[in-house]
Amino acid sequence: MFELSDGNFAVIGTEATEALDPELPADAARADYERIVIVSRETLIRAKADIPDA
Repeated sequence: MFELSDGNFAVIGTEATEALDPELPADAARADYERIVIVSRETLIRAKADIPDA
């Protein structure tokens, strides 16, 4: 996970759109150009310190 120059974040993860798309909650959706990726718990916890609060 890293911050881009425009303030957005990019995530490196395992592509899982096909497998997880049917599992999205009823109030969740993704655009055709978006993908679902799996980020390991360890990666997210390690990145937490680098994610700004605001």
